[in-house]
Amino acid sequence: QVTLVESGGGLGQAGGSLRLSCAASSSGSFFSINAMGWYRQAPGKQRELVATITRADRINYADSVKGRFTISRDNAKNTVYLQMNSLKPEDTGVYYCNVKGDFVNQDYWGRGTQVTVST
Repeated sequence: QVTLVESGGGLGQAGGSLRLSCAASSSGSFFSINAMGWYRQAPGKQRELVATITRADRINYADSVKGRFTISRDNAKNTVYLQMNSLKPEDTGVYYCNVKGDFVNQDYWGRGTQVTVST
């Protein structure tokens, strides 16, 4: 069983910054984390990728956040971060942490944290 605890969401202003964190913990059998990432879902829209980072530090960003958001991870703490700068109102949504292991069925989601960007 893998548990993801997200923190850092809230209200931000356009042009401002927020930082999200997601800590993963597992109980039971050994679990090796491969990719970690963030997805978001705006009201009335489908969930979309924001950024991902693999064990090999291969990073992928959505075009809409390139140059503004930075994803990083601390492997010792099993934690992934999302630094969000130059926020825009269209960044508003629920942000979900995702962690994948080495096997296809090892795909876990956090409960989500709300990010609201005001003008």
